[in-house]
Amino acid sequence: MGVRPPPPLLLLRAVIVGPPGSGKGTVSSRILKHFALKHLSSGDLLRDNLQRRTEVGVIAKTYIDQGQLIPDDIMTRLMLNELKNLHRYHWLLDGFPRTVPQAEALDETCQIDTVINLDVPFETIKQRLTARWIHPGSGRVYNLEFNPPKDVGLDDITREPLVQRDDDKPETVTKRLKAYEAQTKPVLDYYQKKGVLESFSGTETNEIWPMVHAFLQTKLPEVS
Repeated sequence: MGVRPPPPLLLLRAVIVGPPGSGKGTVSSRILKHFALKHLSSGDLLRDNLQRRTEVGVIAKTYIDQGQLIPDDIMTRLMLNELKNLHRYHWLLDGFPRTVPQAEALDETCQIDTVINLDVPFETIKQRLTARWIHPGSGRVYNLEFNPPKDVGLDDITREPLVQRDDDKPETVTKRLKAYEAQTKPVLDYYQKKGVLESFSGTETNEIWPMVHAFLQTKLPEVS
C-alpha cells in the first residue's frame, strides 16, 4: 500500500463588509494581527493604481473626475488581477465586491466561503460620525462622546473654532448610509442565499471583535 498524500490545504477566501463608520478598518487590522492572511482593500489598490498611473488607474480617474462610480468591469479587472498573485494565501477582501455583478464575476474565478458582515445600527454610526469635529489649522480631532474639547466648539490649544467635515455632517452621513444600504443589501442577500454570510451585531468594535475572532479561530490557525 502506498502512502497517502496529505489533504490539500483549504485556503480561506473571505470578504469583510460594513457601513462607513462601522469599525471595518479596526476589525480588519485586528484580523491581520491575529491570523496569517493577506488583506486586499479595493480603496488602497485603487489609490495605488491612480498614483502609478497604470492603465486601469487612468481609466478609473476619468470616472472619478466626473464624480461617477467606477464601473463594475473596471473594479473587477483591478481586483481579479491582484488576486492572481494571492492564490497560495488565505485572503480577506475589503471594499469588493460592492455589487452583485462584481460578486458574480468573483465567483467565476474563486469560491468565497465566508462573508463577515459588521451589523452596526445606523443610529449608532450616525452618532459616532457626527460627533467628530476638527481644528482645521492643526488637524486635531475631537469626538463629543469620548474625547470632547474643554470648551464646546473650541480647540483646546488655540481656542479657535472647530469645524465639522462635510462627510461628518448629519445630512451627509444619512445620505452615505442610505447609499451603502441600497448598494450593499443585494450583495448581502446574494451571499445569504449561498449560505456563506456571517453577521456580527453590536454597537462597538470591542463588542463585535471577540465574536469575529472566535469565529475565525474555527477557520484559521492563529499567529503564534
